[in-house]
Formats: sequence, structure tokens, C-alpha cells
Amino acid sequence: MEIFRTHRAALAVLIASLCLIYFLGLGGWGLIEPDEGRYSEIPREMLASGDWVTPRLNGVKYFEKPVMYYWMAASSFKLFGESEFTARIPCAASALTGALATYAMGAPYGPSAAFLGAFITGTGFLWFALSQITLTDMALGAFMTLSILCIFKGLTGSRPLLWLGYAFMGLSVLTKGLIGIVLPGGIFLIWILLTRRTWLLLKGISPVGILAFLGVTAPWFYKVIKANPDFAWFFFVHEHFLRYSTMVSNRYQPWWFFLALLPVALLPWTGTVLQGVLASLGELRYLRKDTALRDSCQDPASESEEALLLLIWSFFILAFFSASKSKLIPYMVPAMPPLGLMGGIYMARCIEDRQYRSLLPGFAVTALIMITLGAALILYPNHQDRFDPATLKAVALIAGGMTIAAGLIPLLAAWARKNPWIVSAVCAAAFLLGMKQIFPVVAQARSPKALALMVQKELTDDSKVIIYKDYDQAVPFYLKRLVVIVQDGGDYGELSFGYNAEKPSWFISTQDLKALWESSRAIMIVRPEHLKEIEQLGIKYRTAGQDPAYYGKMILVNR
Repeated sequence: MEIFRTHRAALAVLIASLCLIYFLGLGGWGLIEPDEGRYSEIPREMLASGDWVTPRLNGVKYFEKPVMYYWMAASSFKLFGESEFTARIPCAASALTGALATYAMGAPYGPSAAFLGAFITGTGFLWFALSQITLTDMALGAFMTLSILCIFKGLTGSRPLLWLGYAFMGLSVLTKGLIGIVLPGGIFLIWILLTRRTWLLLKGISPVGILAFLGVTAPWFYKVIKANPDFAWFFFVHEHFLRYSTMVSNRYQPWWFFLALLPVALLPWTGTVLQGVLASLGELRYLRKDTALRDSCQDPASESEEALLLLIWSFFILAFFSASKSKLIPYMVPAMPPLGLMGGIYMARCIEDRQYRSLLPGFAVTALIMITLGAALILYPNHQDRFDPATLKAVALIAGGMTIAAGLIPLLAAWARKNPWIVSAVCAAAFLLGMKQIFPVVAQARSPKALALMVQKELTDDSKVIIYKDYDQAVPFYLKRLVVIVQDGGDYGELSFGYNAEKPSWFISTQDLKALWESSRAIMIVRPEHLKEIEQLGIKYRTAGQDPAYYGKMILVNR
């Protein structure tokens, strides 16, 4: 049984379904701190200043990431205006692009396998979640998938595709740094050696490809280093080598961190992906024979060699970041496409051979995890004090119930041999749309949007907006202006590099606060626990508002 007979039909269904999942209600909640505020404000400032070379956050240099994602978001703002929806368009579009690249990687296996591989990738929980949040990792996932796709096709086929792969590596570097070349380079080096295609090393080191890579990356790096001589050390040494090899970023996790989270990241397809990985490992038994029968290093890859590539692709990325002293959940994103594709190829073969019962073990594993997660979601509101229990209970009941159903129904469909791919796809979409309802609840407690709207009511053209001993990164985005930050000791967290480099006048100490407060119209955002400090400074104020859900922060005004 074939799910799709043509690529046109498969792509149409894939694009329509993923657009619905990604873009429906995308702007329905405030920017969540700190990441969404940061990665929306930097491109807003870039667009406002007209400086598309030096990224700035609250007016100071910010070199923790390269520039590509900021260009994408700033272009979205320029084309469609500044809002939560347009801030998230680059991530949702990147998620769709990465899924389509996964489809292209699986296309030789037929439209059914390509569709399922791309759909499993695109509806995996981690991939979906990062399509809804303004982070650089989803753009990296899309560009890296495109680079690996094109380099693979180019090594065993058309040289122009190899050159295009180099260009996409350049975009990966502009998005997240040197891992854009280290990860694809490591993957293909291991694959070439294990498949004994050593002559491909010569083809892979392509002068035209290198020129394409440099054509993409060199102009910005040249301009940013020329304008900012302090960029090179901070970006290449501090943000790459020191962050990877030391605990300077304070993001240490044990080596098994990603392995522990992977089953949740792959939901609602965890068991199916596991079956796909096992099937790919089984395919390796033909590798020696396929290698011996090959006439040339440039012959198209056999199924065993493609299985090996997918395994190396996923395992190498997870191993690379597992060895790092700095670990964050989004680092797993580039490993999702090969895992999804292995699951899709396995599922398609089971369906085409009408071996529906073969899917049962995978569906059972997924159901077990989904039932556990769904029950945890339903019970969570009674065991927390961070969110409003009444609001959270209703959302948790819906999300938890849909999670349990999305785990059980595909299992029952496979047992009854009733179109398990359709049932599982619909359940996956329902699961993700249900989980999307959690974002607005999280935003109530983690977004300063309501606070910013209160500030806006008190705002005049000459007002100074002050944030006391904190930095709510989305506040400047909503107010369309920089803020004064009050902090002692010169420790401004991630803004410290920019502060030390430029010593801007809008970064002040508590000793300077009273003078600023008395000399100009001012509005201050402060936590309740800091009120006593404010009063001890002799500052007189009127309380203009408070957001109990967002850390209880208050708005103080002097006029």
C-alpha cells in the first residue's frame, strides 16, 4: 500500500499541514523572557539604527551570536511590521524549510517515506517547540540540514550541489558560529572513511565550494571585525572554545543530559524513531558487501551507506554536544532530521508491506511516554505556585488529555490495522495544537508584555524608562526605546561585554539613580523585594501599576 503516488501530492499535504501547525496562532502570546525578548530586540535595534553589521542589545555591542538570524528577523519586521507574530516568522519558516530539506533527503526512497520522514521531523516535539520561539537554533537546524543534503548529493553526483552545500555551511556559520562547518565536516569525514570513499576527500575539498563559503561569510566577518576590533577574541575564543571546554557560561549538565531528554524531544514519534534507528543499524550488515561491489568512489550511495550517514549525522551531533561543558536543550535540533527520516523510512516500509503490527512496539513505547507525560500535565497545576492554578488547570486538562489520546489512539489503530499513518499523523497534529495552548499560560508568568503596556500609559517622549537591578529584555521591544539599567559593581550579565567596551550613559549605579530620578520624568520597573532599597535611597515615587503574574513587578513614577 502506497501512501502517496507522487511527490507533488506528498509535498502539498506536508506543506499545508505543517503551515497549519506552525503558523496558526503564532502571535497569540507575549514574548517569553529572556530569549524571545533578546532575539526580537536585537533585530529591532538593527532596523531602527540602520546598522546591519554590529548587533546591539539595549544599545551596546552583543557578540554572543553571529548576524544571520538578526537579519532574518529584521527583514520580517521591515516587511510585515514589528509584532510577536513577525518576530517568530523566521523560526516557523526555518522549521518548514528544515522539514522540506528532510523530504528532499528521503526522496529517493519514494514519496511516502520522504513524507513520513519530513512529517516526523517537523512534528517532533522539540522541532515544533522551537518553531514557536525566537531562538537561533531552528534557523541553524534548517541551514545545516540543507548543507548536509547538498554536500551528500554533490559528493556522489553534481558538483554544483556540493558548492551549494558550502554556501549553506556559510549560512550555518553566520547563524550560530563555527559549528556550522565543524559538524558537517566531522559527519562527512567519518562517513567517507567508513565507506572507504577516500577519493571523495579530494572532491569534497572544493576550491569553488570554499569560494562560495567565503562569499557568504567573509563580507560580514570582515566588516564587523573592522568596525569592532574586540569582536574576534570575544566571539571566536570566549563564545566558542571557552564556552565549549569550560564552565564559563554556567550551563553545565552531565554527559547523559541529551540522551535523557531525547525520548521527550522526539514525541509523539519516539518509539517509531527508535525502530527506525534499529532498522538502520541492521542495514549496516550489507555495508561491506556494498562497498566491495562499488565501481567508483563517486557511485551513488547504497542504502546501507545512506543508513550509515543518517546514523553518523545524528550520533555525531549528540556526541559532540554531550562532550561540551555547555549544554542547552535546543542544541539537539540539528540531530532531529536524520532521526525523523530513519523513523519515516521504517514506517513507510511497514505500511507499504501492510505490516501494520510491526509498528506496534514503537507505538507502545510512545504511548507509555505520552500517557506518563499527559498524567503529569494534568496533575502539575496542583503541585506548583508559579502559574495561576485556575487558568493552568483548564489548559493542563486539555493538553494532558490530548497527549494521552495522541499516544493511545495510534496504538489501537495499528492493532486494528486501520490506516495507522493517517491516525498517527492526525493525532500528532492534535497533540501539538494542544501543547500550543501552554505557551500563552507560560507567557503570563514569563512575559513582560502586560508590564510594558502599563508603562506605555505613563510614557511621554522625554520619559526615562528605568529597570532596577534587572533587565527585562522584551520591554525595549514593546516600548520601541532603550532603557536605563541600574546595577552595582558593573555586573550586567550578558550585557557586561558591551558595557565594558562602551561604558554607555544609560547603564548606571544605584548612587546615580536618585539624581536621574529627580532631574527628569522617569518610570521605573522594580521587583517588590527591592522597594526597601529604593526608599533607603530617598527616592519618592507613586505606584502606577503592578503585574502580579510577572514576578510581582511594579511600576513606579516620579510625576
